[in-house]
Amino acid sequence: MLIIYKRIRQTLLPSLLAVAVTSPVILAQGLGNSPYSALGIGELYSSGNVTNMGMGGVGISNASSFYLNLQNPALLARRTRFTVFEVGLIGETKSLSQYVSNSLQSQRATAGNLGYLALAFPANSRWNIAVGLKPYTYVNYSTQQRTAIPGETYTAEYNYTGSGGLNKATFSNGVRITKNIYAGVEASFLFGNITYSSDSKVNTDVTQTDVSVTHLNRVNYSDVVWKLGAAWRPKLSDNWTLNLGATYDPQTRVKATQTDIYQKNYIGAIADTLRLNSDSRATFPHQMNFGISLEKNNTLLVGVDVGFQQWSQFRTPDNRSGNLMDGMNIAAGVEYTPKANSNRYRDLITYRLGFQYNRLPYSVNGQQINDINGSLGLSLPLGSYLVNHVSLAIVGGQRGVLTGTQIREQYVRLALGFSLNDWWFRKQVID
Repeated sequence: MLIIYKRIRQTLLPSLLAVAVTSPVILAQGLGNSPYSALGIGELYSSGNVTNMGMGGVGISNASSFYLNLQNPALLARRTRFTVFEVGLIGETKSLSQYVSNSLQSQRATAGNLGYLALAFPANSRWNIAVGLKPYTYVNYSTQQRTAIPGETYTAEYNYTGSGGLNKATFSNGVRITKNIYAGVEASFLFGNITYSSDSKVNTDVTQTDVSVTHLNRVNYSDVVWKLGAAWRPKLSDNWTLNLGATYDPQTRVKATQTDIYQKNYIGAIADTLRLNSDSRATFPHQMNFGISLEKNNTLLVGVDVGFQQWSQFRTPDNRSGNLMDGMNIAAGVEYTPKANSNRYRDLITYRLGFQYNRLPYSVNGQQINDINGSLGLSLPLGSYLVNHVSLAIVGGQRGVLTGTQIREQYVRLALGFSLNDWWFRKQVID
């Protein structure tokens, strides 16, 4: 074990320290303006890596010797003696549309962020360990509304903004219990903050005096959350293997420190300010995911994942509901490598195709929002022995429809990932 710790210190710590210096800036950027991120703890990032994104997000039951599985910790034990270091980058461009007073209003947004940073290595022939850093949610929205005050010549202006997000520093373990049964556990330190700001302003034409009332709410989260995983890989024949997997995130009461600032301003006068601080806990709901896939000799894989999230059980630090509904997702994907044992480069390129349907926890006027997308992916082998890979994924989809006051988001998401494999703990041989 001493050798393992030395390897971690020499290889992992410099990389994590470099990222940690900039992580408050990088991880909090999000993926552009999203009004739906005003609800709950914001928009959730994909839990998989770039290879999973290219096949609809499928990854609860399937794993590879060349890539990390970030969705089911049990499948870490499927890795070989290679140590793998992975980095993922993600960017998104979107168009937001909504009918306002029978007029179609549109806006475009583009942003990018670090998707994940992870390292996995074998502790022994049955046990693999992984550590990582990744964003979990983001909040990024800004809306404005102006209305006339009835019976007056004054106008009222309302502004609502939100920013920030939550991140995870993960420590995962996967163990092979028998020849084809695996179990795993992931402990994550959840940290970050979310800031909500709302203000109302009255423009008085008569006195030329503006009156504004502002409420600033900032919540800092920090606690440990858990994920359990299991997998079973029975052999169906010489060529075909069945993969079954499941994960469970138990309900967790997450520590939260909440700061509320209320301020009333008159132009030309000293502002009245009230500040309140409180320590409490937010309730994060339990989540379950199940996956099944068929695999043929590392050349063809077809899989389906299903997930359930009880976001109706979410509670804010002040024990409010968050106005969320239970969510559900279905993903299907295909992965194809022409000849995994070939010496020709083009035979080793991996192609992916996927589809995903999400019933989001958001609702507008009692109607739950859906997100439907399709994806394409590609992995190119690089380096000595072609065990390193650069992976690309493109996801295109839509959430919401132009009905009533719903906001329609049409988006294209691009992801770029690097998987670098090395063989640790080799005994040196001298001729």
